[in-house]
Amino acid sequence: MKKILLTGSNGLLGQKIVHNIISKRSDQYQLLATSKGENRISNQQGYSYQTLDISDASQVNAIVDSFQPNVIINTAAMTNVDECEDKKELCRVLNVEAVMNLINASRSVDAHLIHLSTDFIFDGENGPYKEEDAPNPLSYYGQSKYDAERLLEESDISWSIVRTIIVYGVGESMSRSNIVLWAKEALEKGQPLSIVNDQFRSPTLAEDLAEGCLLIADQYKRGIYHLSGKDLMSIIELVKRVANYFNLPSSQVKETSSSTLCQAAKRPPKTGFILDKAINDLGYRPHSFEEGLQVLERQLKA
Repeated sequence: MKKILLTGSNGLLGQKIVHNIISKRSDQYQLLATSKGENRISNQQGYSYQTLDISDASQVNAIVDSFQPNVIINTAAMTNVDECEDKKELCRVLNVEAVMNLINASRSVDAHLIHLSTDFIFDGENGPYKEEDAPNPLSYYGQSKYDAERLLEESDISWSIVRTIIVYGVGESMSRSNIVLWAKEALEKGQPLSIVNDQFRSPTLAEDLAEGCLLIADQYKRGIYHLSGKDLMSIIELVKRVANYFNLPSSQVKETSSSTLCQAAKRPPKTGFILDKAINDLGYRPHSFEEGLQVLERQLKA
């Protein structure tokens, strides 16, 4: 039985990886889930949990040395793009230096490290992107994630990089919401919304991303993989598709451009991913956006 060490298990993707392993892969993996603070997942059977701050090298080394994982999946990161712009030092510690800690620990036990990255490493001028396209980050967040990628690429360990886009889904006791749940709630309340019409993304169901990460772990696949939803849309279209799916009025949704938002960090105008490599190499099969909303709806009703 292989051992997986998961970081960031309290986050949305981390929670979905835990649920995937205990429901579909319990005979395949022994899982140690780690995150800052207490375990937020109510189902605590079928895996172990320990608190871990990945920016503390001694903590990382102690847990890796004790558990001896075959695979480490790193989902922990500072992901608030504007906060990263305002708190560059903290962003660098969590998104770059912490990854070096995981690389060093992986080397010590010969573990395969799967690291989560982002579409924000691209400038958005030529989306959708394939794995080989040249990064050109516009924000400090994007730069930090690209710097971490380069640490992996220059290392002597076994690694995979998983880039993804706007992850959505239902989690427990989440510290941050996601765009689909936020839009649904705002539409239900009839709040006036100004939504950008000049940014294009492929929203990713958290369950799909978790499955993709574990397909990599199952097969010890190396290299870079783009894992996202398959539908490319503007943010305004995303919100309107949420409204349409849940039969909510969208008359209060107004279009605006990114230049009106005065955000600290620049966003790439159009990303999206070409998924051929993940589909052919891994057997990755993402849901359509409406299928993903159906999964989310079922979970909200449960």
